[in-house]
Amino acid sequence: MKHSGAIAGTLVEALPYLQRFADQTIVIKYGGNAMVEDELKSSFATDITLLKQVGIHPVVVHGGGPQIGRHLAKIGKEAKFIDGMRVTDSETMDVVEMVLAGLVNKEIVGNINKAGGKAVGLSGKDGGLICARKMHIEKNAPELDVPEIIDLGHVGKVHAINTEILKVLEDDRFVPVIAPVGYHKSEGVSYNINADLVAGAIAAALGAAKLILLTDVTGVLDQDKQLCSRLTASTTRAMIDDSTIAGGMIPKALCCLDAVDAGVGQAHIIDGRVPHALLLEIFTDEGVGTVFSKD
Repeated sequence: MKHSGAIAGTLVEALPYLQRFADQTIVIKYGGNAMVEDELKSSFATDITLLKQVGIHPVVVHGGGPQIGRHLAKIGKEAKFIDGMRVTDSETMDVVEMVLAGLVNKEIVGNINKAGGKAVGLSGKDGGLICARKMHIEKNAPELDVPEIIDLGHVGKVHAINTEILKVLEDDRFVPVIAPVGYHKSEGVSYNINADLVAGAIAAALGAAKLILLTDVTGVLDQDKQLCSRLTASTTRAMIDDSTIAGGMIPKALCCLDAVDAGVGQAHIIDGRVPHALLLEIFTDEGVGTVFSKD
């Protein structure tokens, strides 16, 4: 067989990881180009199916910002962002829920099922999965004695995760695919929640072995623009303090630190533009991104 030695070597390299993560839960935040390009969508669905087949329990949480933006443009509604968060009035929330819990979620479910898996689509409303609370942000206002409170509308934060439905699906060999729409039961209000935060909260609630954030970058880079394969909490915070980690990478890095602080085994930021990035990160020694762990 052509390249049989290389293939055998890859399988042998994967063995300890297969043993280590058997019957463990891995939560994956799915977004970026991996959700857009056909080849990457197919490889992601195959990866998820393979993980479940070998006895690992993947839970997928997805984003959908670009898709939401396109549908808002179709109805002539201008998108507005404050500190990177979408201002979400009632009309926008209707579009967010339709796109995330409907179009995007069902496409991912369909792709996994086409690859031979058994996926089930959920939003935070299903089974009371994501209990949400309204999020406010504060901005310093020199002309005021106190910070200015900015109302983002239907933008929420995770208050609690009800893992019951996820455990039922896991036991029945289904793959949950979750849209990051939360719900406040007593108020009867839906909330749009950052998918990274939802994935981190679910990973913590399930005691996951790993949280993996798929992005459109190679991972965390040092000051020489070289990939940092492994980071501890203290090193990560130092890199934030000296601006080595900056911009949109800061909330992702903090999300990873929060997850490991909450008991998740490891958290990863990986390059979702690489075909089969999930398998390469989980089952090889080198991996394809940055892994965060406690000090």
